Amino acid sequence: MGVTGTVLAVDAGNSKTDVAVVTADGEVIGTARGGGFRPPAVGVTAAVDKVADAVGRAFAEAGVDSVTHVSACLANADLPVEEEQLAAALHARAWGTTVGVRNDTFAILRAGVAEPRGVAVVCGAGINCVGMLPNGRTARFPALGRISGDWGGGWGLAEEALWHAARAEDGRGAPTALASALPAHFGLGSMQALIEALHLEHIPQSRRHELTPVLFTTATEGDPVARSLVDRLAEEVVAMATVALTRLDLLTEETPVILGGSVLAAHHPQLDDAIRNLLTSRAPKAVPRVVTAPPVVGAVLLGLDRVGAKVGAERRVRAYYER
Repeated sequence: MGVTGTVLAVDAGNSKTDVAVVTADGEVIGTARGGGFRPPAVGVTAAVDKVADAVGRAFAEAGVDSVTHVSACLANADLPVEEEQLAAALHARAWGTTVGVRNDTFAILRAGVAEPRGVAVVCGAGINCVGMLPNGRTARFPALGRISGDWGGGWGLAEEALWHAARAEDGRGAPTALASALPAHFGLGSMQALIEALHLEHIPQSRRHELTPVLFTTATEGDPVARSLVDRLAEEVVAMATVALTRLDLLTEETPVILGGSVLAAHHPQLDDAIRNLLTSRAPKAVPRVVTAPPVVGAVLLGLDRVGAKVGAERRVRAYYER
């Protein structure tokens, strides 16, 4: 059966999917977790099939077979055309009367603010930034990597660290402790050995992200090259936030700037201080803070915003996930 005013919230990232069924008064009546959501790698149908498994379990727990609105915040929904394709695929599943699809960065933003107003910068495997206003106006970037002007993210930082370390070892670049720290992480004695192991996939490509924490540790120990990469990341974060604030005419208003993703949530002192110092000079009204609520909370709240949630609904949702 369907229940009027209910929301199916989906937060689907590259590594995992969280879903929740929530009533209009904020009661969470069903939840489930599924695998990663990667339509570019497996196709839209196969990616949505993974979501469907989690949705089925959440519906069973909630005792429903449909809802009023599906609020889906999805990784890889980077362009409007991709949002439209994914919305059509979700609508075809008949989970809800209406379907709204957004990039998953919007979930992190809504999870971090008390109303749908503010800017979020997320730095996990990649980097992205979005902003929104209560009237539905948004600011965003394609976030497709270097072809759309992006720099940073855990994957990008690892690649930069490898680049500098390789050049330091063979003499083309400035000396850096990264040249010994990166191979040492994998039990190897030189960058040449690490380069060979990565190229021949003796070390899987998926493990390259392990080098990002090594970069930050090396920066903390004072290495100039590593510190320069951390400072550049701070510049990128603040550049994205400032542009989003400007597009939404929020640069002169006190506005939350939510920081999320594994890299920004790790509280690296150099990165944190640099971001705050740059925001103070370029967007002095910005109020930066690291999001603590899980992203699925944002997907839930965006759905409740859509169906006209009852007073106290947001408080109940947040209390549920803070248990």
